[in-house]
Amino acid sequence: MNILTLTCWSHAIKYHLFSRDEWTVLAAGTIERIALGGSFISQQAPGREPSYLEAEADDHHGAVALIIAALTDPQQGVIADAGDISAVGHRVAHGGEEFRHSMRIDGQVLDSIRKLRHLAPQHCAANIAGIEAAMGLLPDIPHVAIFDTAFHQTIPEVAHIYPLPYEWYEKYGVRRYGFHGPSHLYLSRRAAVLLAKPAETCNLITIHLDRGVSLCAIKNGRSIDTSMGMTPLEGAVMETRSGDIDPGIHAYMMQELNLSAREWEQILNNKSGIVGMTGQRAGRRQFLEAAAEGVPRCKLALEIETYRIRKYIGSYLAIIGPLDGIVFTAGAGEVEWPVREMVLHGLDCFGIRLDRDRNRAIRPGREEAEITGEGSLVRTFVIPTNEELVCVEDVAAIHSGGCSDHQRRDYSFAHPGFVPPGPIA
Repeated sequence: MNILTLTCWSHAIKYHLFSRDEWTVLAAGTIERIALGGSFISQQAPGREPSYLEAEADDHHGAVALIIAALTDPQQGVIADAGDISAVGHRVAHGGEEFRHSMRIDGQVLDSIRKLRHLAPQHCAANIAGIEAAMGLLPDIPHVAIFDTAFHQTIPEVAHIYPLPYEWYEKYGVRRYGFHGPSHLYLSRRAAVLLAKPAETCNLITIHLDRGVSLCAIKNGRSIDTSMGMTPLEGAVMETRSGDIDPGIHAYMMQELNLSAREWEQILNNKSGIVGMTGQRAGRRQFLEAAAEGVPRCKLALEIETYRIRKYIGSYLAIIGPLDGIVFTAGAGEVEWPVREMVLHGLDCFGIRLDRDRNRAIRPGREEAEITGEGSLVRTFVIPTNEELVCVEDVAAIHSGGCSDHQRRDYSFAHPGFVPPGPIA
């Protein structure tokens, strides 16, 4: 049994092909610049040299067709033909209140996903295009939607209702939903193993720190609050997103600059955050180097980024109570020891202490590591996330008619004997 997972964005798709044999990754890759011209696909498989092919993909249908062609290529492929794919898992950004766990996609489910598109238009349009393309090209196998919002459906009303006219919630679905659910779920289960405690007894703060940033307050194994809101724009400072700002700024700047709602949304999503504060679109490495060298706006942006995360940790401590652990993950969370150090600086008053030497010695992306300092009352970890494994195990469970509720599912990675996979060699 081989399961394909697809994560679709407007101009790119990330994919993994898993074998049911101990969830081995047979191949992984990305196709980029969809509908922009100059598109290309790159693929890695264990024991092989990476492959790269320039090939035009005018839309998501063409992109998924190229992925299937790459997987079945006589020289570079890993399966004989498309018939060797047993099921497809699709990451879907928004499930609203309707979808509390992963679901097999049929016409009714797809229609419901389309109706929720307005809640995350930048993400859902691409998700829908990927689903339609894959179901058209692989019509005879199950397709399953894995919702980023599902893990956060346990958040209570006190945390998910906004102080706005209540009918907006009833009529338009305006509430906190949260995102990066598969990542926070994976971290919660792996942290429980490292803590040697049942997941349902663990109190955690998980920090997904990448281009998009979200924190999750987990009490007794369940999400009770999260930093992203109705859309992925709320919360911490991100690479190009503003995160939390005074709502009064919206009307003021739209009037001052004569901007439409769409234009203002584009600024908040694509021209704010680190990019907005520094005026630069350099990569994270260049940004951190500039901050370390004392470039004023880069230094300030880094301080603001880490200060805001630290504020979230403090607020979550107030609602979780006694805390078992803090977990960092994703690109920046795994790689950037200075960021972890700055985030945790000054939290000694909460019994949170960092071992600086351990923190600086981590090999990014290759190991789960504890960076707890001596005398700390709270344990701190760096755990490489594996959202794709969450997705593929959800697909397999639904395909076999097993438990669809992620809160009760017996995931492989929730067991002490699980060995996290390293990067594809």
